[in-house]
Amino acid sequence: MNYTMTDTTMTDTLSGNVEAMYLCAAAALIIGYLASATAFAPLSSTLRSITCDMDVAKKVKETFTNSSKPDADFEKLVRSNFPGALSNKDLVSRVVDTLASKGYSGSNTLLATSFCCDELARQLEDDFNGIYGNNFNLGGLAGFPFAGNTGFGAMAAHIPDNGYCVIAYGPHVGITADGTVGKVERSGIELVDNCCGSAIAASNYVKGITDGGAQITTKIQEFTDFQQGAVQELILPHGRRLSDAENRMVELPYALYESQDMLMSEIVKTGSTGIKRGIALLGGVQINTGPDTLDYFVPLRFDFINYRGEVIEDMLPSLKD
Repeated sequence: MNYTMTDTTMTDTLSGNVEAMYLCAAAALIIGYLASATAFAPLSSTLRSITCDMDVAKKVKETFTNSSKPDADFEKLVRSNFPGALSNKDLVSRVVDTLASKGYSGSNTLLATSFCCDELARQLEDDFNGIYGNNFNLGGLAGFPFAGNTGFGAMAAHIPDNGYCVIAYGPHVGITADGTVGKVERSGIELVDNCCGSAIAASNYVKGITDGGAQITTKIQEFTDFQQGAVQELILPHGRRLSDAENRMVELPYALYESQDMLMSEIVKTGSTGIKRGIALLGGVQINTGPDTLDYFVPLRFDFINYRGEVIEDMLPSLKD
């Protein structure tokens, strides 16, 4: 279509050319987004497919190149105790695909986690690290976000300009090769150990109060073990629920998750002005297994949140089988 080059149309034409040049440059430099304080939607799917999708798909493949092979019988055992559990590979693949559609990439995303201090809890962090780089740690014993408001504020300041954040959080639980929940085989250790040790200790404390005559302690005030004291008090409201559970060790991580999700929601709401383009909250139960089997995760929340702290989209269905 031809136009007469009046001042107005010349301005429109030049403006259109500048935009087109910008988009081309962005594609070449693998920058998939325009800077906008109110823009939570990514650019066109065509541009994204040239940049982010290819980038993250390659990273996912590389991350799991040397992972254990799936064991169908063991996976069935895991899911009989934890319905909806996904292997780390399936979880990461689906999370990354979903977030790529919103503009997340390896270069514009900060990963933050709130998992237990246990070394077994590092596996899922490492899997996500392969896509988004090193994580900011918000967690402490049993996975509670002990970094609190101050830690979240520091983390938010590290989100790339015009970029995004994803926070993965939740408690963890072990399961042995024979299906015993609350225990796990560890590399180089003959003893089949408790997992999560902090959670089980807190559960025993709560059981002594709800089922016996034990008194609530003030250990939360002891600086040398204040995290464990906090874990105990934070699951105390779930005491009767745990006592009534068919399998206390299966129910325990779900009770812990509810307390953690409550805290995380409050922390995010308080610090929401630092979120920039958007934040994804991935919450659930991490399932650790022995050295020769895959780890799993039960996703219980996957929300996309804006800088006002408002949930824009429930993305959990994208993780379901």
